[in-house]
Amino acid sequence: MRNKVVVMSGKGGVGKSTIAANIAVSLALAGQKVGLLDVDVHGPSIPRLLGLDKAEIQMQERALLPVPWNANLSVMSVGFFIPDPEQAVIWRGPVKMGFIRQMLSEVAWGELDFLVVDCPPGTGDEPLSVMQLLGQDARAVIVTTPQAVAIDDVRRSIGFCRELGNPVAGLVENMSGFMCPQCEHIEPLFGKGGGEELAKEMNIPFLGAVPATAQMSRCGDKGLVFVQAQPESPVADAIGRVVKPLLAHAGTLQEKTGVVPAPEVNGQLRIALPLANGSLCQHFGHCEQFAIVTADTAAKTVLETVNVTPPPHEPGVLPRFLSEQGVHMVLAGGMGARAQSLFTGHGINVVTGIQGGTPDEVVSAWMQGTLTAGANTCDH
Repeated sequence: MRNKVVVMSGKGGVGKSTIAANIAVSLALAGQKVGLLDVDVHGPSIPRLLGLDKAEIQMQERALLPVPWNANLSVMSVGFFIPDPEQAVIWRGPVKMGFIRQMLSEVAWGELDFLVVDCPPGTGDEPLSVMQLLGQDARAVIVTTPQAVAIDDVRRSIGFCRELGNPVAGLVENMSGFMCPQCEHIEPLFGKGGGEELAKEMNIPFLGAVPATAQMSRCGDKGLVFVQAQPESPVADAIGRVVKPLLAHAGTLQEKTGVVPAPEVNGQLRIALPLANGSLCQHFGHCEQFAIVTADTAAKTVLETVNVTPPPHEPGVLPRFLSEQGVHMVLAGGMGARAQSLFTGHGINVVTGIQGGTPDEVVSAWMQGTLTAGANTCDH
C-alpha cells in the first residue's frame, strides 16, 4: 500500500462517506490501483453508495477477496457480512480492533497505489485502530461542514492526528452551499467559509469546498458515484481539486514552474504537443491535432514532426493512443490531474504550463534548456 488516506471527521452527518467514495473512485479513474475500506461497523454506507449492497464476499486460499467496483477499485466493508438490513452490529472496542486488523491483514488487496479508509465520526476505537495499524505514514483527509457546531468537533480531529503523529493531508468543507440545478447559484445554507477559516487557524491545507446538490443525493441512493455519473459538473470539479494534492503527493503529477530541465537521455525521443491552428493548444483534451516530434537529444535537433488526429476525447483514450504512437513525453499548456496521472501510468512524462510557439520551437527550446513552464492553465 504505497499511499494510505484516512477520511475522518469529528462530527457525524457531514457527508464523509460520500467524500471517501468519490475520492476513491476519482483515484481509480485516474489509473491508480485503489482499495476502499469501510470501517464504520455500526453504519456502513459504502456498499450502497457504490451500488454494491447486494455483493457477496468470496474467499481464495483462506484469504477474503475484496469486492471489485471496477478493474482499479476494490472494496471491503462490514456491510458485506450483514445481509439482514435490520441486524445491528453490537461490538465493543477490542472486537472492532480485531475486525479492522483482519480487514487489513486477511484481505487479498494485492498491490495498491492507494488505500482509502472511511472511518465513522469521532476520535474513538475505529480511527484510533486504523491509524495505529497503518502507521504514521497514513495521512488524514478531514471533512467538515461550514457551521460552527461542526467546526468545534472537527477541530478535535486535527488535534487527534497531531497527538498520534499522523500528517493531515488537508480539510474538505462539504455541503458548502446548495447549488441550484438551473442557474448553479450556490446558497450557503449552513454558513460560508468555516472550513477554510479552520484550515488557516490550524495551519493545514484547505482542499476545497464541495457544494451539495439534489442530484448528488439521488446518485448516492441509486449507487451511482457522482464523479463518474456527472464528470463535467462543478461538484465533480470541486472533488477533483480535493484529489489533486493526493495524486501530487504520490508523484503522479508534474506541476513545477520555471525552466524545464533539458533531457538527460542521449538518444531519440518522441514528444507530443496538442495543436490548435498549428500552434500549441492550452487544453490537450480538446485539441484539433497532436504534433508528434521525433528529437535527437544528443545532437539537440528535431528529426521529424508529424501531425496526427486524435480519437474522440474520452477518459483514458488519449493516454493509450499516444502510448501506442511511441510517445515518451507530453508538453502542454494545461492538463487536469486525472489525465496527468493516466499518462504517468502509461510511462509518459507530462510538463504543463507551456505557452505558445510551434512544435519545433518548443521542443528545440526544451533540448537547449531554455523552455519555461508557467502555471497549469487547466485545473479540471
